[in-house]
Amino acid sequence: MKRAVETTRALVLASHPLPALAVTLVAAGLAATAGRPLPGVLVLAAAVLAGQLSVGWLNDLVDAPRDAATGRAGKPVAAGEVHPAIVSTAIAAAAPAAVLLTLASGVPAALAHLAALASAWAYDLGVKATAYSVVPFAVSFGLLPAIVSLGGPGAPWPPLWLTAAAAALGSAAHFVNVLPDLDDDAATGIRGLPHRMGPGPTVLAAAALVLTASALLAFAPPGPPSALGLAAVPFAAAVLAAGLLLGRRPGSRAAFRAVLLVALVDVVLLLHTGVAAGPGLS
Repeated sequence: MKRAVETTRALVLASHPLPALAVTLVAAGLAATAGRPLPGVLVLAAAVLAGQLSVGWLNDLVDAPRDAATGRAGKPVAAGEVHPAIVSTAIAAAAPAAVLLTLASGVPAALAHLAALASAWAYDLGVKATAYSVVPFAVSFGLLPAIVSLGGPGAPWPPLWLTAAAAALGSAAHFVNVLPDLDDDAATGIRGLPHRMGPGPTVLAAAALVLTASALLAFAPPGPPSALGLAAVPFAAAVLAAGLLLGRRPGSRAAFRAVLLVALVDVVLLLHTGVAAGPGLS
């Protein structure tokens, strides 16, 4: 019994639970603001969670040799806390479950989810080590509003500005996510776009992307900007400016934290925009 509990705990940690939960909550929030009934929101959330679990498990499974070589903490597969065969089985169960559950929202939504997952799996399987490492994040996050809207009446595509904002936010997440691991990644042969750019330009790119997302979410929807949108953009700009200024000190993580804070503001704006856009996010 104790071994089973330990294995389950290791499997949860290997799934990258916080990012998986964050993406799931955003998808559920978009579905709720689009007017989907509670059962539909829950099924969509289960579908997105299953997909995110498959992406996280595949990431840790593929990266296990590199994680072991650098002694990276918090990596259960690399540490031998869960057998790779168990992780492979979990991926084989979660991946099709994600697509099958999305079929409850219709074939177009399921195809959009499959495309988003294929993009994320491609990152895990090798794109992360190339100059195109940001592309899967832009594609997968950009498709998130489509997964929701295509499940609505008439299966409409979301507006282009909403797709662009989600893609910008996802791209920023990639730049921010790899920052703490740049040296370890480089030592094991990973040379994605942030590694080629270096820490300083990577932070600037992340800041520009989250600010772009803020501006799109505040000013692109039809009609006058909301009070929240009008307040969010100058707030985001001020936070980023302060973070970049303080981040110039050696060892400071101020810029990193500023980008994360603005990303959180953008998520709130994204959900607020879903309310304003109404059914289908259109």
